[in-house]
Amino acid sequence: MSLRIRLAQGAAMVDVPAMAAFKTAKTRWKDVVLVCSKCQKKVGKGFGPDEDLTLKKALKRYLKPGKGRKAEIAVLAVKCFNVCPKGAVMTVNAARPDEMVVIPAGADLVEVSDRLGLDRRTTRRKGLLA
Repeated sequence: MSLRIRLAQGAAMVDVPAMAAFKTAKTRWKDVVLVCSKCQKKVGKGFGPDEDLTLKKALKRYLKPGKGRKAEIAVLAVKCFNVCPKGAVMTVNAARPDEMVVIPAGADLVEVSDRLGLDRRTTRRKGLLA
């Protein structure tokens, strides 16, 4: 599909391709946590009860948010925030973009979820976060 428009008065009509319609996808996300993949790669596996998981995987296992768009909390790896702390991972709760949180390796996941401001009511493991 294309549109016919006149670029200037007296100019010939020109066919301009019409833009495709925007599509949306619904999610159940209540919170979105962004984790710097570069920091995470540098720190490696230093999170979780046995300190054998990356921060992203540890948060997902701890919060048990669900999968994909049906999850209540999304934990997503992003390229880099250009703030590179030593021995820690930069994170941001997308609901609070004015505050970046530095998570040191080996940090307690209860404290991590509190510092990120994750809504306790959205997690399935209510007993662990109470």
